[in-house]
Amino acid sequence: MNIGEAARDSGVSAKMIRYYESVGLLPRAERTGAGYRVYRDADVHTLRFIRRARDLGFSMEQITELLTLWRDHGRASADVKTLARTHIAELEERAAQLMAMSRTLRHLAEHCHGDRRPECPILDDLADGRRDMPITARKRRT
Repeated sequence: MNIGEAARDSGVSAKMIRYYESVGLLPRAERTGAGYRVYRDADVHTLRFIRRARDLGFSMEQITELLTLWRDHGRASADVKTLARTHIAELEERAAQLMAMSRTLRHLAEHCHGDRRPECPILDDLADGRRDMPITARKRRT
């Protein structure tokens, strides 16, 4: 099948297929005499695997590891589980950071008058630049 068909069947854009080939996640496609890429069902299966791993937020490095484990039929499932649990911890840390950002922005928005006055705690906070300090501590220092 050509790259368009592989893209359609895998749910991965042609641009990303070319990228995955360039970084080695997908083997370089065979070429026709005219130079067109030709993909096999196994390539589409690999692309679906990559797409699903990306949907779950795995990094390119982690996907490389997952592909290596997937292709190794003698692998230990413990290795896969360790990789997944590491990723879970990373996701949970990012979620905690996003929640902290949300709380800070909510607090700032609640304290913004939102009228015609120029004073704005949101802009004041952004201009302060003390990102490592929680919003409540910043308020006490000023």
